[in-house]
Amino acid sequence: MSAADRPRIAVFRPPDERLDAAVELLESLGTEAVPDPMLTVDPTGAAPRSDADYVVFTSKTGVELVAGERAEGGGPDERWEPGEATVCAIGESTADVLRAHGYRVDRVPSEFTSSGLVEELGDDVAGARVEVARSDHGSAVLLTGLEAAGAYVHETVLYRLERPADAGDSAVLAAEGRLDGAVFTSSLTVQHFLAAADERGVRPEALDGLDGAVVGVIGDPTAETATDAGIEVDVVPEVADFDALAEAVVAATADAE
Repeated sequence: MSAADRPRIAVFRPPDERLDAAVELLESLGTEAVPDPMLTVDPTGAAPRSDADYVVFTSKTGVELVAGERAEGGGPDERWEPGEATVCAIGESTADVLRAHGYRVDRVPSEFTSSGLVEELGDDVAGARVEVARSDHGSAVLLTGLEAAGAYVHETVLYRLERPADAGDSAVLAAEGRLDGAVFTSSLTVQHFLAAADERGVRPEALDGLDGAVVGVIGDPTAETATDAGIEVDVVPEVADFDALAEAVVAATADAE
């Protein structure tokens, strides 16, 4: 454990209301949150095609952009509407935001991953036009899987994800053995954490520090990225949701005391 009375847990959400909410949640659970944003959202101003049979959203951020909530930051000039398209969401969090903005949600895979959606749609998309609206770091599994199922797939990049220049304080804390937990919400947060550790010259030490901490991730793809990089994953919540992840990591740090 760290010298602090409360467990110190690093969180890597984008530097907006999501990071504020994450810090508030972690501290309400009795921890010392270490905010270290590993992603910034750079909207492209693009909108999904309007002539698709299926439209797929993979994140809450993408939904907020097309709904006009983030228009001042570079979202579409007008709110996008699905028309007669079947609206698909990867994850209940994405589906909840769609509904909150007045969109219907027609399909949500039971497995909240790209491969889960491909399996969910299956033969239904053969010959159909499928629009995938997401970030510039989306998994190729979704596109290739839908194409293999016979769909005509088009991807619209709604936003780009970059690593903030000043990211990496948590890597230094990990290298010093001063982190008790870390919550990774995507493969890209893992990759950016390691890149920041490299820039600061502490990657081996940071990996050692994470080995002594509770590492939680959202979803199997993120777990695979972390494991491949030499990070031992301790927590993967059944529900692909930040709150569930944070609560599970905090509980695990308490068990480790």
